[in-house]
Parts: sequence; C-alpha cells; structure tokens
Amino acid sequence: MPEKKKILIRIGSLRHGGAEKVLVTFLKNLPEDQYEIDLLLNLYSGKYLPEVPDWINVVYINKGEMITTNRLQDIPKKAARVVYQKILKKFPDLLYKGKLQSKKYDIEFAAIHGMRDEILSSPVQSSKKIVWIHNDLSQVKGYTDAEIRKFFGFDKIMVISEKIEKLFLDLTKNENEKNKIVKIYNPLDTQEILTKAEMPVANYVFDPIVPTFVSVGTVFPQKGFDRLLKVHKKLLDEGFQHKILIIGDGYDFENIKKLKSELGLDETAIMLGFTDNPYPYFKNADFYILSSRYEGFPTVLFEAITLKKKIISTEVSGAREMLGNGALGLVVDNSEDGIYQGIKQALLQPETFAGYENRLKEYQMPFNLENSVSKITSILDEL
Repeated sequence: MPEKKKILIRIGSLRHGGAEKVLVTFLKNLPEDQYEIDLLLNLYSGKYLPEVPDWINVVYINKGEMITTNRLQDIPKKAARVVYQKILKKFPDLLYKGKLQSKKYDIEFAAIHGMRDEILSSPVQSSKKIVWIHNDLSQVKGYTDAEIRKFFGFDKIMVISEKIEKLFLDLTKNENEKNKIVKIYNPLDTQEILTKAEMPVANYVFDPIVPTFVSVGTVFPQKGFDRLLKVHKKLLDEGFQHKILIIGDGYDFENIKKLKSELGLDETAIMLGFTDNPYPYFKNADFYILSSRYEGFPTVLFEAITLKKKIISTEVSGAREMLGNGALGLVVDNSEDGIYQGIKQALLQPETFAGYENRLKEYQMPFNLENSVSKITSILDEL
C-alpha cells in the first residue's frame, strides 16, 4: 500500500465563517486511508471544532475563545496571544521543531489567504504549497497588485469563483503562473442543508402578514449589516411594514446591535447571534438578502438556492455566477440604494419574484460536494 501523504493545513480558528465551514466539510469527506493530516490552528476555538474527523491531528498555537472586545481585563491575554503568534511567524523554525515535532510534510496548505506568509516561509522547503482563496482580494484593504502577486509563490492557487480566477489570470506573467490557478467551487453538503431545514424554528416567531427578510453571516463590516439596517429604517419610515432577521456573530456584533437601537429598530430587526442550524430560518423567511460589500463566492447563496428562496443580493464576486446571471434571484447595485431598491421591489411588487421561484424549482446545482472534493484530492495527489 502506498505511503500516506503528509499534509499540514493552516487556518486561524474554526469559528463560524464560510471558509471554516467549507474546510470542515472538505475534511469530513476525505478518505482517511490516503492522507495523514495535521490541522494547525492559531486559536483552538470555534463552532466547527467538534465536526473535525477524529483521524485528523489538531494542533494549536493558543487555546480559548476569540477575544473580540477591548475590555481592560482582556487586553493582557489578547496582547500575549498576538506577541506569541508574531514570534512564531518571524521564527517559523521554533514552531516546526516544537509543536510540529520536525515533521517533514509533502504538502502545506493555506486554507485562507491570510495564511499566505506562514506557509510560504515554512522551513520545509521540499513541500508543495497550496493556497485556497475565498475572497475577492481586489476588494480587501492592503492587497495591491504587488501583494496579490506574492501568491504566485505557491505551487497551486485554488480560487472559488470566476471573478477571483480572472483577478489572478490578469496578473500572470507566463504560462507557468497561469497553470497554477485552478477554479474549484466550494464543497457544500446539499443533503445536510435540506435535512436541517426541516427542524423547528427556535427563538423567533414568523409573522404571516409582515414579510421577513433573513440574512446570515459573520458580523463583520464586510457583510454590510449596517447598510441593511439603515435601509430597513428608511423603508419603515416610508410606511413599508417588514422585518429583518440577522443570524450570525462576529467582532462587529455589538456595534451593529447598538446601531439597531440608535435607529429605533429593536421591535422590527432581530439579531439572533450564532446558531448551529440557520436553515429553518431560511426556510420560513419570505426573502433571503445578501447585503455584503464584498465576497469571494458567497456560500450562503448556495444555501438559499438549495432551499429555493426568493433572493436579493448585492453585486459582489460570485453573486451573478451563482444566480445564473440574475435568472435565479435579484442582483442589485452594491450600495445602500441598491439594497433599498431591492427590498422595496420585494415589498411593492412581490409578483416580480415569481419567475425566480419557477426557475429555482427546476434548477440543478452545477457545484456539488462530490465534484469539489474529488477535484481538490486530485490536486493533492498530483503534487
């Protein structure tokens, strides 16, 4: 029997984000007999930790929950973590000889773009290096063309949408660089989504008369929940009765909650925080809304499509691609006004969404779990 490939995978934590969910789904569907995997986390925390298969060796730099506040009592612990991680980043030999026990890896894998430098500065020079890009980096602060070009230090660059693929192809300088780029749709489990959607809804009562717009995501500025609340307020002031339901947690949670109260929306906009199973809320809501400022390939739209929801999405990377160029949902301008026009159309002319619903009924998903996993494993096997 051939020897198992030794693989190191790096990610910050397994908190409730799209990239984290996708990674864990991928790991759950890997054949155990072919790979020996060390999963190295900067912080041993996150909702997806219990889902990591037992055969995968989880290693971590720090332990404990993510510190998202700047409360006085948290600052020393937060600073200590940052310093420790910076030391290990600057002197990777310490990390590889210590926590990783001088293991020689065949492949080292950055599961998010933020792990680029950690993998490229690895002392294991013989390993093949892979990166998984989940974001449209042209929209991410600090990523100039020169910064993005550093990713060509990897042997393979996995991208998750046409827009990200084009961004990288436009920066290539030769055929070798072009061959490094491979587009793979995110591995997501449709059956799991459909099964979980049948569970009862907790902590929220859907109003049969007043339409509810649900939005699910990590509460970061990127997700545009501030824009969503401002639009909600404007439409209420114009007499359009509706409710907003935000599901998710993140470092911006308290800011968004404060904004909600300042705008006087505590009765009509609900923030439920994180839930292991958002799918019953998708299923029972009248509309799904994506208010993001930027994305890579919004996993959440895949979930909304799977559950045949009426969808409104800002024009972000992957939105048109996923929504069949606007055949499966309404794509609006990536602005507060775009979100306003989209929700207003849903409230004033709900019949305009009938076409999307009919097309969704017949729609077969081009990206499935099996295809994605086999495409990634073929890359691992070929390197």
